[in-house]
Amino acid sequence: MSETFVLTLKCPDRIGIVSAVSSFLAEHGCWITEAHHHSDAGDGVFFMRQEIRADSMPENVAGFEAEFSTIAQRFGMEWKLTDRRRPKRVCLLVSKFDHCLADILYRWRNGEFHIEISSIISNHPDCEEHARAADLEYIHLPMTKENKQEAFAELGKLLESQDPELIVLARFMQIMPPDLCAKYSNQIINIHHGFLPSFSGAKPYHAANDHGVKLIGATSHYVTEELDAGPIIEQDVIRVDHAHTVKDMVALGRDVERLVLSRGVKYHLEDRLIVHNNKTVVFN
Repeated sequence: MSETFVLTLKCPDRIGIVSAVSSFLAEHGCWITEAHHHSDAGDGVFFMRQEIRADSMPENVAGFEAEFSTIAQRFGMEWKLTDRRRPKRVCLLVSKFDHCLADILYRWRNGEFHIEISSIISNHPDCEEHARAADLEYIHLPMTKENKQEAFAELGKLLESQDPELIVLARFMQIMPPDLCAKYSNQIINIHHGFLPSFSGAKPYHAANDHGVKLIGATSHYVTEELDAGPIIEQDVIRVDHAHTVKDMVALGRDVERLVLSRGVKYHLEDRLIVHNNKTVVFN
């Protein structure tokens, strides 16, 4: 757990932003432990992340935010202030493959992920043992071609009742409907077992094998209505050759998938991500 607050913002780029923010924080006695900023010359947009010691923040946080809003209005900022001492509520969705789920639960138990897991929801019963071992609620929500619309409506009700701040698709092999993508914009992280934008869809390892590629990878991204096309958060690759079968690639890919998803989740939990258009700025 980090004893800090995080201020993130984006706004049209211009002179004086860093000075205004830094001066405001200094005037309020804020002790900055980490500072990043980025200027996108192409779009003319400025991005900033400031991490502040919690014990140096004013006691009246609401008043602090109200005062900062004056600066935000002057520069046209989109901004938020997050108390990292409070765990984020997370809902995990999974199908049959359990390697990404097991990795997330391991990092949660070890304290790497400061989160409160509301439940594990799955369209299959296969991963229930992980929930039992972690004393978490496991909700089996069967999905077929015939009942998919009703099942997703029920999923929507479950998510609304749990009010998650982050939804992780830990190899949840279903396409999220547009209404949920819109409602939880930039709050759903998926792991795709392919190096996007190459080989999107359900069988990227088969496609990679057919094309004889020498690198396979995985991609964590925010989910949007367009399949496998949301803002990319993190990617990595592993080398393969002509001797590797699809089965070999699947086995090798699992390691990459775990790492790439965990990094993407970590960046989100630590407020290191700022989305702009269909890209992410990642202050890691």
